Amino acid sequence: MRFGVTILPEHTWSVAGPIWREAEAMGFDHGWTFDHITWGGLPESPWFAAVPTLVAAAAVTDRMQLGTFVSSPNNHHPVQFMREVLALDDISDGRFLLGIGTGGDLDARVMGDDLSLKDRVARFHEFTDLLDRLLSSDHVDHDGRFYAARDVRTLPGPVRGTTGAPRVPLIIAANGPKSIRLAAERGDAWLTVGGRAETDADWWQLIGGLGDAMTDALQAAGAERQPDHVFARYLNLDSAPTYALSSVGAFEDAVGRAAGLGFTDVIVPWPRPDGPFAGSRAVLDSVVSDVLPRWRSR
Repeated sequence: MRFGVTILPEHTWSVAGPIWREAEAMGFDHGWTFDHITWGGLPESPWFAAVPTLVAAAAVTDRMQLGTFVSSPNNHHPVQFMREVLALDDISDGRFLLGIGTGGDLDARVMGDDLSLKDRVARFHEFTDLLDRLLSSDHVDHDGRFYAARDVRTLPGPVRGTTGAPRVPLIIAANGPKSIRLAAERGDAWLTVGGRAETDADWWQLIGGLGDAMTDALQAAGAERQPDHVFARYLNLDSAPTYALSSVGAFEDAVGRAAGLGFTDVIVPWPRPDGPFAGSRAVLDSVVSDVLPRWRSR
């Protein structure tokens, strides 16, 4: 099991920088930040852009992978975004994880987007296809329903540092059947938050159903995938009814359930002094010193 932490881009860098350094020192495998214009959980909070935040995080860390949770067509065009992705991947020496998804309702409204959810999902599929091509090809042309590209030069192309991977990994966020199939067919990994539920039991039942759907989608896409590719499954715990860092026991229970459902990675929000994600620093310290080492040794 690998462990990640989400650090919300709500603080000025004088405050945020030490948190990123500390997250790496604690041994987290990957660190994420939300890529929104406005996040519904903190609509009145100061908010900073994801890509510059991760560029700064790359400068104060050495080992931890860095990811967007998640970038979407709501606020990115694939051609423009490709340049930002290449720069961030280069600056981080190949540590960047590109989390992408359909995007939320609030950002869509802020941008004056009046597409239906069905059309937004269709746009995301086209966004993923074009972005994938832009990150792995040169002289890209595209004429689609939502995007157009004319002989786009993608130099310098993939800059993967010491990883040697062919391009930035696409971590596709998906809860619905169409996007789960897309993640299985085009993604390097799958990320899910599950969705809203009233009780922990209902939430874990929802997660289990999504995991089964992904297993079926991977089997159906088997001929399209490289046989030696290890398909990671990331579970973000931020929408569970019980905050995973509310106690050491809650975190260990969540990790055990995630492992039992086949997830390779769990991600937990960094604790805040008040809601959302109100938690104790003492709990975080105990989780880091006790729970993470035991689960890594299994």
